[in-house]
Amino acid sequence: MAQQATQVALGTKAHNFALLDTVSDKLVSLGDVASQQATVLMFICNHCPYVQHILPALVQLANKYKAQGVTFVAINSNDVNQYPEDGPQQMKELAQRVQLPFPYLYDQTQQVARTYGAECTPEFFVYDGNLNLAYHGQFDDSRPGNAQQATGKDVAAALDALLAGQVVPEQQAQAIGCGIKWRVF
Repeated sequence: MAQQATQVALGTKAHNFALLDTVSDKLVSLGDVASQQATVLMFICNHCPYVQHILPALVQLANKYKAQGVTFVAINSNDVNQYPEDGPQQMKELAQRVQLPFPYLYDQTQQVARTYGAECTPEFFVYDGNLNLAYHGQFDDSRPGNAQQATGKDVAAALDALLAGQVVPEQQAQAIGCGIKWRVF
């Protein structure tokens, strides 16, 4: 069942983090990935059909905007006890197989997702050069089974506005996807 994310206030400052990059086996912090142009922080995972649906278009979009100085970082916060296919080794294998052009970080404690207010995958947070939230929402209108091709038009529109020195419109479509699999204690 699809879950819709709740809105996070635009202008909110990005929160620092230090998480394991499953490909390089190094800790990556916000400062390591922040860009003076724009920084795209996304919550994704391996198993979610919504993520799988957009993955090829996401790689293409990231490659396009990297050339313009935009940085991307993906975070997986799912409980691997419930979803072993979202474990660090499986994350590394996915990143290498589809050639993710950005770090794929493992949020083992789920604290980063909680701090950002992330609720689903995929969920996108686009920050301006000062790390203020300019866009929070969906990749685009495509969903598994709705016959719309994934393009990333919503994220691209936010990035185009930031790169042009314009304000990102406040009308933003909320992210819809698989709910983050929270650890049960």
